[in-house]
Amino acid sequence: MRITKVKERKRIGRHSRIRKKIAGTSDQPRLCVHRSLLNFYAQVIDDSAGKVLLGMSTRSKSVSGKIKNGGNIAAASVFGEAFAAEAQKKGIKRVCFDRGGYLYHGRVKAFADGARKGGMEF
Repeated sequence: MRITKVKERKRIGRHSRIRKKIAGTSDQPRLCVHRSLLNFYAQVIDDSAGKVLLGMSTRSKSVSGKIKNGGNIAAASVFGEAFAAEAQKKGIKRVCFDRGGYLYHGRVKAFADGARKGGMEF
């Protein structure tokens, strides 16, 4: 079996364990992240209503003009700030951070730091 499939299966297991403890509400929705080799994705989700309040990626027009490559730490940091600005426009300030089974370092940490710098609280 390919190593990437095993790694992805383990990440999904870690994400399941995290999701047992974290749930987004209307007061404090869940900020869920996903990374791929070329891009970074984030969503703000209200789990009690089952709705996605905001979703963006490094492929969005507001972000892709500022970055050269969407799959690196610099892009994740810029994307975090842009994501926080969009969330502020929609009235979302406090969230609970769901790292999606990824280690909290590298691009995930850069995104979180950028979002905090942009005004989000978690």
